[in-house]
Amino acid sequence: MRTGFRKRSMGLIAGFAASALVLAACGEDGDTGAEEGNGDGNGAAEEQDITIGVFSGWEEGIASSYLWGHILEEEGFNVTYETADPGPIYQAVSQGQYDFSTDAWLPATHEDYWADLGDDMEDLGTWYDDAPLTIAVNEDAPIDSLTELADNADAFDNKIVGIEPGAGLTRITKEEVIPTYGLEDMEFAESSTPAMLAELESAVDSGENVVVTLWRPHWAYEAFPIRDLEDPENALGDPEEIHAFGRTGFSEDFPQVAEWLGNFKMTGEQLHSLEEIMFNQNDGEQNEESVEQWLEDNPDFVENLKAGELSG
Repeated sequence: MRTGFRKRSMGLIAGFAASALVLAACGEDGDTGAEEGNGDGNGAAEEQDITIGVFSGWEEGIASSYLWGHILEEEGFNVTYETADPGPIYQAVSQGQYDFSTDAWLPATHEDYWADLGDDMEDLGTWYDDAPLTIAVNEDAPIDSLTELADNADAFDNKIVGIEPGAGLTRITKEEVIPTYGLEDMEFAESSTPAMLAELESAVDSGENVVVTLWRPHWAYEAFPIRDLEDPENALGDPEEIHAFGRTGFSEDFPQVAEWLGNFKMTGEQLHSLEEIMFNQNDGEQNEESVEQWLEDNPDFVENLKAGELSG
C-alpha cells in the first residue's frame, strides 16, 4: 500500500500541472463541454459532454467523481475529469468551464470559496454528513489530546505538518487550533497534501513521532497506524457536510442529473469500501475499474439512487 502511495503522489502532482494548462486554455471564453439547452429532462444523453472538477489529493472527491463518471457514461454522456487544487476547481465551476464537482466541505472548510463564488454556483445537495477535520499522530505517540501537544512539542520535532496554504483546514489550524492550544512556538509546516502524506509515511516507517493535519474519511487511516488527537475545545469545529456543486444553469441544462445528484448519499461504510478498493487495492491507478468492482459488491446502489431511495 505504501509503495502505491508514492505512485499516487506523483500522479496527483502531474494531474495538477495538467489541469493548470486546461484552466489557462479555457479561461478566455469560459466555454464548457456541456452545450446549454442540450438536456432533454431524462437520463439519455447521446453525445452530451460533462466535465467533472476533481480536487487533487482529496480521496473522497476522487472516489465520488469517478463513481459519478461511471453513472453518467452509462447514461450516454461523454465524461471528462479535470484535476486541480480546490481553488482552481471552484473558479472553473463558477466561470462555467467545468460542470460540477462533488467535494465542497461546508460550512467551515470551504466557506471562503462560497463567500467569494457561491453566487455563481449551484449547491446540488449534501451526500455525506459526517466529515470531521482532524489532527492525527502515529498510533504509539506519547499524547492523546491537543491539550498535551505544547508540553510535548519536542517529541514531534516541534513541528505540525500541514497541507496546502490555501486550504480551509490550514486556515482553521492557524486561526483556531494553534491559538486555542497554545501551539504558537511550534513550526506549522504548510506544504501540500501529497507532501504531508509522504512525511507521514516516512515518519511511520522510521518509527518517529509525527503530527499532521488530516480529515475523515481518508484512506491514510487504513494505510498507516495513526489516530486522532482529542480536541476538547472543538477548535476544529463540528463534522462537516460534503456537497456536490455545479455551474450556474447546470440543473436547468441537466435536470435529471441534478435530481440524481440531489438523491446522492453514501454511508461511511460505503465510502470507506470504495476508497479501500480504489486507493489501497488498486493504488489510485485504476479508478474506473475500481468503481466497477465496487458496484459489483453494491449492485443496487445506482438503481436506488435514481429512485431516490438512498439513505446516508
